[in-house]
Amino acid sequence: MGFVRPPSAGQHLRELGTRPGAWMVLVRNAIPLVGIYLLGWSTALTVFSYWFDGLSAVTAIIAAMVPRALRESDGAKYAQRSMASKIAIGVFVWAFLVALLGLPYWIVLIPLAPHAKDPALWQALAHTPLLWVGFGSMVAMHYWSAFQRGYDTLPDTALKQRVRTDMYLLILRAIAMFMVASHGLAVVMVPIMALVLCYLELWPERALGMVFGDPSKLHEDRRR
Repeated sequence: MGFVRPPSAGQHLRELGTRPGAWMVLVRNAIPLVGIYLLGWSTALTVFSYWFDGLSAVTAIIAAMVPRALRESDGAKYAQRSMASKIAIGVFVWAFLVALLGLPYWIVLIPLAPHAKDPALWQALAHTPLLWVGFGSMVAMHYWSAFQRGYDTLPDTALKQRVRTDMYLLILRAIAMFMVASHGLAVVMVPIMALVLCYLELWPERALGMVFGDPSKLHEDRRR
């Protein structure tokens, strides 16, 4: 598998103005920086929001895929099951896949432990209802987006391409969090994450190409 080398930094800067919504992406990802360095936000809370946002997206993609997976794997038996049985099986399969496919996000909790144990984080979560509204809205948006992406109706090849593209980007996000936190860079984690998230949103095909090879061929099963 050949990795795709990205172009120069100069070309990235020249392309920035031509990317749809580029400035909105930059402004949105700069909000945590303004909050931390100018408004006194808790670093632990901001880091937790990055982690929770990524994990929520993973769970949403899995939830959108489970009905099709059960329908195609169980065939006629699935159609004959009661609605309660379908829901119970679906929840079990969803939980199992979240535990398995969400592994990068569970692993990244290890270097993030100092932030997770910060009393200020849990105090804020326990006594700020607005945060629950914000996190709930975050989850709702991810689930709405996942169920709108056509995972249930796409042809097999297109489904593999879309799911792997979405999941690999989320894996890269988790890897970035792990590398920054585990190398003692927690102090500058938020600025680095802002840069990483901007790059993943503006140049997803290049981010994938640097790690997984040709991003247009993610649907292929590469075996040595």
